[in-house]
Amino acid sequence: MSLINRIETKKDDLIALTQALIRIPTLNPPGKNYHEICTLLDKRLKTHGFETQMIRAHGTPGDSDTYPRWNLVARRMGSHDGDCVHFNSHHDVVEVGQGWTRDPFGAEIEDDKIYGRGACDMKGGLASSIIAAEAFAEEFHSFYGAIEISATADEESGGYGGVAYLAEKGYFSPDRVQHVIIPEPLNKDRICLGHRGGWWAEIETKGEIAHGSMPFLGDCAVRHMGAVLNKFETDLFPAMAARYTEMPVVPKGARNSTMNINSVHGGQAEQPINYDGLPAHCVADSCRIVLDRRFLVEENIEDVRGEIVNLLENLKTSRDNFEYEMRELNVVLPSMTDRSAPVVETVHAAIESILGVEPTYVASPGSYDQKHIDRIGKLHNCIAYGPGELELAHKPDEWVGITDMLDSAKVMGNALETLLLKS
Repeated sequence: MSLINRIETKKDDLIALTQALIRIPTLNPPGKNYHEICTLLDKRLKTHGFETQMIRAHGTPGDSDTYPRWNLVARRMGSHDGDCVHFNSHHDVVEVGQGWTRDPFGAEIEDDKIYGRGACDMKGGLASSIIAAEAFAEEFHSFYGAIEISATADEESGGYGGVAYLAEKGYFSPDRVQHVIIPEPLNKDRICLGHRGGWWAEIETKGEIAHGSMPFLGDCAVRHMGAVLNKFETDLFPAMAARYTEMPVVPKGARNSTMNINSVHGGQAEQPINYDGLPAHCVADSCRIVLDRRFLVEENIEDVRGEIVNLLENLKTSRDNFEYEMRELNVVLPSMTDRSAPVVETVHAAIESILGVEPTYVASPGSYDQKHIDRIGKLHNCIAYGPGELELAHKPDEWVGITDMLDSAKVMGNALETLLLKS
């Protein structure tokens, strides 16, 4: 039996595994059921000859005894020395949100699709990589090097309780792992080489509380924030729209610099949803916004940060009583793997062989865990390749195609043949 035929016979197993993963609601935040999903995979992979480790990322953001940050790393050794091929998938999913017409954790099947939160991003990819690795180990009892599979925490909130923690502990050092494939949903005929950068910050404008019937005795922080938002509209957004990257970022709109205003909070705190009292009559003495700025490989992080600071400082000189504080929340630099890297050329050839098409090179609009493998692990032979359509991620009625998962597993298996059946 060939490896491709063996993967074909595992179609029902692939479906069942994907459903089992979706039915564990690993919601982040706050970080639910991480231990449960790692335990499921730990038991399965042990039965297929993998040595496994359950690793808690103690002390990382969000880690607590209530919501511990659990990760799984599984390794299957070959019979000869050689390279290690590592498949890394995050097991956490984002909030459900509104607009679903199906049970978000029901893993319902209709036609060729499995529905559920995380189906596309990225439990379908995780299942595909497991099927590919298991089938390869069954088909070839003797191979060079090693296969690793990891299921990691918190990618949806930065990956610091997952891949970043493992990279700091040496799990992605180039002397331990040589090739990394991250099965993010970038479509089965595309190879993702990297991602844009990200800069997150909170800005607070200050005011003075007073009675709402006499606002002239106070100073409204919300109005000050309105001036900030107006400057964004008239100055910053047009400037960002004029910038364009040569990175093959998809979709097309993400080839420009972008910024999302993640949230606005001003004045009195929101009351519980069942509170039916009236608000107090007060002038807002504080207003906060959170910015999610995505920047291009051609931009410099100091310029990205300085652009906002300059805008705020100009308001401070031109607007009476304008006071602000800015707090940087996170920085992610752009990452880009060279097209001549071994894992890129190998997966390129596998897509051509299995799917009969010329793969497209893309880059992701948002960051993913390649950033930690690149920056912390110092491992630059890394790509994202997996089943699913990027545009479905985080959407209601998210789904992953069964045929797409099976085809991606075949591509991954073919890549293993190329990388591990030769010294």
